[in-house]
Amino acid sequence: MRAYERLIKYAKVSTASEEGIGVSPSTARQFDLARLLVDELRELGVADAEVTDTCYVYGHLPATPGHEGAPCLGFIAHMDTSPDFSGENVKPRVIENYDGGDLELGAGRTLTVKQFPHLPSLKGRTLITASGDTLLGADDKAGIAEIMTLIEQLQGGEIAHGRIAVCFTPDEEVGCGTANFDIPKLGADFAYTLDGGAEGEVVYENFNACSAVVNITGVNVHPGSAKNVMVNAALVATEFNAALPSCETPRYTEGYEGFYHLTAIAGTAERAELRYILRDHDAKKLEMRRETMFHIMKILNERYGAGTVNLSFREQYRNMAEKIRPDYMHLVENAVKATEAAGVKPLRQPIRGGTDGAQLSWEGLPCPNLGTGGYAFHGPYEHVTVEGMDKCVAIIRRIVEIYAERSK
Repeated sequence: MRAYERLIKYAKVSTASEEGIGVSPSTARQFDLARLLVDELRELGVADAEVTDTCYVYGHLPATPGHEGAPCLGFIAHMDTSPDFSGENVKPRVIENYDGGDLELGAGRTLTVKQFPHLPSLKGRTLITASGDTLLGADDKAGIAEIMTLIEQLQGGEIAHGRIAVCFTPDEEVGCGTANFDIPKLGADFAYTLDGGAEGEVVYENFNACSAVVNITGVNVHPGSAKNVMVNAALVATEFNAALPSCETPRYTEGYEGFYHLTAIAGTAERAELRYILRDHDAKKLEMRRETMFHIMKILNERYGAGTVNLSFREQYRNMAEKIRPDYMHLVENAVKATEAAGVKPLRQPIRGGTDGAQLSWEGLPCPNLGTGGYAFHGPYEHVTVEGMDKCVAIIRRIVEIYAERSK
């Protein structure tokens, strides 16, 4: 079975995670895909495949004879999809011989070259999208499909390999993908996450990340007698947001530039809440962003009264480069070699996001990230190509071969 066929099957299983639940998994529906994957792994000969009570899928493929001394490679992807857009009743569409132009998705939405300038480069490929009213779920079900296809190919017996470990995690999209990850159980010497964009991406630099919640308590009185008394929490919320640098948002930043991203706002005159995510590749700059928000809180509390604005932060993940660069650049170098061997130009660039691999690298399992062939994640314009997914499988297969050669 090819990777895209698996993606289509997995995409139809709803697995959206949910922010702020405090249990693992955050949504029980993630078990639906986990159990499906365990069954499939066992059918592929991964006898020890299992799902834990916190919804982590583990499995191992023994080394081929003569390669037991090779490093144990781990391959990791996440099962949940983003809660930012509906993942219910996903209906994947397969567009053969895509013409590289604008494409109507359905539900009044069109995938346009103006909005996504890379589209002409996909001309002639087979494109997979959703139907306009849901995301596709290629983030990260494409990664899962590619790992499963690798396992199937390795079971053919023609490719030498060391011991292979796989893990599929819940709740990556809400920053909790490694909350119950058992590194000893995985048993890998090092690993790769498949959770990136275009085929050829080799990433070992990611954002430092935290979330912020701003709670505002107003003083609500009759508006006819409110002078010098009323504190409108909703208006204070707009003041808080307006005080942040307007050019430091996702719309206006790229590369190594960080941002403040307002993800939710709700409120009345009496109470209001703002939710943000803060991102920066430089840890010191991320700390400066926190300090900026505290400074705004201080000013508003001086203006409207102590306790009007309260601010809290939660660390989400850190830049894995600090852990990869000292001793594990061979993971990056070998991934680049494998990418070139697959006929793909390596794309070494910082990821403007995070992966489970970032967390795991800080917890002792070095874990760069590889592309999955997908684009425009977390929304209705998400798409991937069949050919790109095939290339991703070829890349990780070649990585396996490179590390098997080290056992000779």
